[in-house]
Amino acid sequence: MELNALLSITPFDWHSIGTALLCGSIIGIERQLRGKPVGIRTSSLITLGTYIFIAASLYVSGHLAGPEKVVTDPSRIIGQVITGIGFLGAGVMLARDGMVLGVTSAATIWMLASIGVVIAIGHNQVAIKLSFVVILVLVGVDFLEDYSQAFTRGVHRKFQDWRGKGKSSSD
Repeated sequence: MELNALLSITPFDWHSIGTALLCGSIIGIERQLRGKPVGIRTSSLITLGTYIFIAASLYVSGHLAGPEKVVTDPSRIIGQVITGIGFLGAGVMLARDGMVLGVTSAATIWMLASIGVVIAIGHNQVAIKLSFVVILVLVGVDFLEDYSQAFTRGVHRKFQDWRGKGKSSSD
């Protein structure tokens, strides 16, 4: 058996799989270093799984279309992936002391899935760039929250106090 046939994973490709794992790892490392619930493994698997579902649906729609064959719509699969990811994101959120925690982790899961879609439609470099944009938002806003009182008002202030990061009333 020829090596190319042995390594073939049509309709998927190794470059896209590597990109999905890289993008998930980029975001997952940031989450894991901060002790958040969505770390490297989870992030990589979300991005890879989304890529596989969308690439498979694109392959099926291209090979089953025709007068006698079933016509499929890949956008329906994207919609179903988004719905499933919503349930996964809801699983990391919880309410504690009148505050909802985990919303950023849920939004990160949503972004990981969208990056998987971008990879599946053939835009690997864009997906890598978007991964760094996600990191910029996660780290940048946290930096602003630590150094500016304007970002720590209202409910967020209560959360900072609850985590022990808020300034005491004697400050």
